[in-house]
Amino acid sequence: MSFSKIATFLVLGGLFAPAFADDSPATSTPVETYTYQTKLDIHKVLAVTDISDHCGPIPVQMTYEDSKGQRHVIEYQAMGTACSNG
Repeated sequence: MSFSKIATFLVLGGLFAPAFADDSPATSTPVETYTYQTKLDIHKVLAVTDISDHCGPIPVQMTYEDSKGQRHVIEYQAMGTACSNG
């Protein structure tokens, strides 16, 4: 492969790289801690931490969109489901 072909490949690759970039915003969504006073507006749940391999209370994060399309991450305590009763 000649130098000019390699240079052309690198230039074109650099031009099209933004098309394949992640759509997520540059800043991450801050994690809110749930309390009983927290007002929730959950329109669509996007992700929840898997708790199937834990036993006992663990912190769980839920990512959701509100009715205005804003993304939120909330953290709360949940009981893991891997506890055995025997």
